[in-house]
Amino acid sequence: MLNKKIIQTPDAPAAIGTYSQAVRVGETVYLSGQIGLDPSTMQMVEGIEAQIHRVFQNLRAVASAADSSFDDLVKLNVYLTDLGNFAKVNEIMASYFRQPYPARAAVGVAALPRGALVEMDGVLVVQY
Repeated sequence: MLNKKIIQTPDAPAAIGTYSQAVRVGETVYLSGQIGLDPSTMQMVEGIEAQIHRVFQNLRAVASAADSSFDDLVKLNVYLTDLGNFAKVNEIMASYFRQPYPARAAVGVAALPRGALVEMDGVLVVQY
């Protein structure tokens, strides 16, 4: 049986469905998708730039709760309702990450929860 640990922090939005903020199995932490919700109000921040920043802040908070950081992120998935905003993701991502960057996918989607413009999830590999 796998030794599974649930990761949860009040510094990121509470789960709004049947999922955990993250799950650790061995040295791997699976980060659930984050949208631009402010964890203190559970309201969506306004505009694509603010949402991208909020998503990275939410993911970073969950990574921190897993005793990790973006340095351990090996895979990032980005979901955008408008792929025309992908250049903004790249620009803002550069302020949260340093080389070597994680592997990444970007997918255009028709809609996201709560009318979000962007959602991201990821995978961390950590050693304790």
